[in-house]
Amino acid sequence: MKKGFYTIIAAQFVSSLADNALLIAAIALLGAMHAASWWTPLLQILFTTSYVVLAPFAGAFADALQKRYVMFAANALKAAGCAMMLAGVHPMIAYGVVGIGAAAYSPAKYGILTELLPARRLVAANAWLESATVLSTIVGTALGGALISARAASVLSRLDWPFLHRAPKFAMFSVMLVYAAAALVNIGIPDTGARYTNRLREPERLVGEFIESFNLLWRDELAQIALWVTTLMWGAAVTLQLLVLKWAGANLGLSLSAAALMQGATGIGVAIGAGAAARLVPLARALGVLPVGIVAGVVTAGMAFYGKWLFPSTAGLHLHGHFIAAYIACAFPLMIGLGALAGYFIVPMNALLQHRGATLITAGHSIAVQNFNQNLAVLLMLGAYALLLRANVPVQWVIVTFGAFICTMIWLARRRSKANARKVDLRAMIED
Repeated sequence: MKKGFYTIIAAQFVSSLADNALLIAAIALLGAMHAASWWTPLLQILFTTSYVVLAPFAGAFADALQKRYVMFAANALKAAGCAMMLAGVHPMIAYGVVGIGAAAYSPAKYGILTELLPARRLVAANAWLESATVLSTIVGTALGGALISARAASVLSRLDWPFLHRAPKFAMFSVMLVYAAAALVNIGIPDTGARYTNRLREPERLVGEFIESFNLLWRDELAQIALWVTTLMWGAAVTLQLLVLKWAGANLGLSLSAAALMQGATGIGVAIGAGAAARLVPLARALGVLPVGIVAGVVTAGMAFYGKWLFPSTAGLHLHGHFIAAYIACAFPLMIGLGALAGYFIVPMNALLQHRGATLITAGHSIAVQNFNQNLAVLLMLGAYALLLRANVPVQWVIVTFGAFICTMIWLARRRSKANARKVDLRAMIED
């Protein structure tokens, strides 16, 4: 890997660590406000709205400046969102500000890989990036869970710090400091030398160009398949991130801080799957992983009744001591397996979309289109999740519904891929 690649990985790790700890801290803040359960997906909806609304401009912003400066500014804005929550701004509003920073960060994070590395290294680079993201997910969720735990609250009550006497507030302050550290790491990323026309001076043309890029990627026989499945899996992943927390409480009787460990287990699996994909799946055979996505959907649906099947007499109760240890120990293999399937599937698909997008249009515009589609899927799925919660549908059946939806959509994507392969040589398009 070229000089500077590992600085990008380090920057992604620190920034993503803060993202994951922030989610737990923000949910804890809502809990302290006694908000209804369906407010939690609304929190993510406001965060994701920034990606959708800013999609025509985020790519141009990432292309107009050196991407290290874009990433610095994005993390600084995330830190500002945390400061707003500490100042008493409603978590919904402040989390939306963090979403603006995240929307600016994503095209720069992925776009810089295509500037720094040749196409043949993109699967390996994505595996590194996803592994760093996964490790940060494990550490970040564990950190967020620890910062809002009863033990942390007990320690804070004895310290009697002004403005930080409650665990959710202290967690938010800690996350703000991590975002500040991530911004500093971004400064150490070297200049790749890539330069693009500054389209920010012509904002009236950006929306038209975005629509043109959007249509180009969806019409392309190769890009449309990668865009289809990454859009689906990203929407499902964000929704399942919240569903896992709900599932751990309903089926395993775990608190929010303990349930965060389940997200960490999934993260371990994603790292394993991503590493396997980097070694076993060259870019030219990326489409061959589509059946793995169907299996991931089946496993997702199957996990819904894990607690009911394994411990029918105690499922749904609040557990203590050795019961908690037993539940977590038995659930870990399931969550790790699900994460491994997702990691093995998504890494080649991301690399394929990045390569084809950079071939057809610029890296920043391609990833902006990808973000728009993925986060529109997040909005729709989170909206469906919020409505199901509002209707008091049991979490087990919500998970089954999402798992069945994933299976069906990836099966349709595989059929479309086979139909496209009969019209054009997809392997030749990958190797262009």
